[in-house]
Amino acid sequence: MLPTGKADSDDLRRLFSKPGVHIFRDASVPIFLVGLSVVRSLLRLPQFHPLLLSKALSACSPSDSSSLLLLSAATSSPAPVISALIAAGADVNVRDSDGKSPLSLAVLSGDVDAVNILVSSGATVDPAVDRLMHVAAGMGWTDVMEALVVCYGGVNWADLTDDLGRTVVHASALAGQLGALGFCVVSASGDPDRADVNGWTPLHCAASEGHLDAVEFLLDRSIFTKYAVTKRAMKTPYDLAVDGAHEHLYESLRLGDALHRSARLGDAHGLESCVERGAAVDARDQNGWTPLHRAAFKGRIEAVRSLIECGAEVDPEDHRGYTPLRLAVETGNAEVTLCLIAHGARANLKGFRGEEYNKVLKPGFYFPAKYSVAPHASLENIVSIRI
Repeated sequence: MLPTGKADSDDLRRLFSKPGVHIFRDASVPIFLVGLSVVRSLLRLPQFHPLLLSKALSACSPSDSSSLLLLSAATSSPAPVISALIAAGADVNVRDSDGKSPLSLAVLSGDVDAVNILVSSGATVDPAVDRLMHVAAGMGWTDVMEALVVCYGGVNWADLTDDLGRTVVHASALAGQLGALGFCVVSASGDPDRADVNGWTPLHCAASEGHLDAVEFLLDRSIFTKYAVTKRAMKTPYDLAVDGAHEHLYESLRLGDALHRSARLGDAHGLESCVERGAAVDARDQNGWTPLHRAAFKGRIEAVRSLIECGAEVDPEDHRGYTPLRLAVETGNAEVTLCLIAHGARANLKGFRGEEYNKVLKPGFYFPAKYSVAPHASLENIVSIRI
């Protein structure tokens, strides 16, 4: 038998069923290997062959495409392979024996293209068992997180908890992933103060691992969380930082508070001790006040001198533009006022009025002998004071 023209499959089947050598002249016979094992081999190739894959899939059942192939492809295959498997009838919501879906495996691999294809093809998330946002946040994959948002509908995914009661905010903080943390708290209104079943807040998590950027981000959004304690060990975030020898966190978590408290009380020794232990001498509170602002406001002259000796900036402005000098003037602390000017504080700062100076420096005002200031001197004319 010699097929002529375009032979159909029945002709070819009869031809090849007969024993002997078959000789073809001016003819080509395309042969495609098909079936599950062939598809598996194609998935392992470094390059994607769409024609070969589509032919091989033609002999696979939808159950083979989903339960065996799509689960494997979601882990490491390029996005076009996943699209081809879905087009062949693969179930995007199939789960393996461990309960993992193609979407969860794609998230674990960090392939945002695969995630987008699966989501657009109808992949769903079961919040009761899937921790996909936790995984993506812990790796800092904000693009994957953005792709997953549509799967949660109106659910506030940022506050979904795992078995320990930890939210996606916890996961971001624990891994020190600042981008993911911002996405959770700022974009999704995740709660930065929420505690897990053991009393750990996201700040505890960040402090325990020494993540300075995450710690500062969380402190900016909560004033009181750094005083929260865990349930069993009763530890603050500062205590956890000490346990981990994360000295770069001490200033943010506690030493700054101690420095401000010493400045308010006029405890010069306490100020020096804090600075020696690493506290930033110009550390600011939530209002932008430095320790020098506090000492000047309270009239603590010894604290003012100590802070200046430790290198404090003499003209820092708070959030309203107030300097330590202005606070000293407005509260009538003449000795502090003169001390600040003697160390370079500018008496002509924007916002001062002449009558404000006179509240402190009135004609006939008595100054201690250690100040070489004329009794009727005005603040604007004092340019050099020896202390």
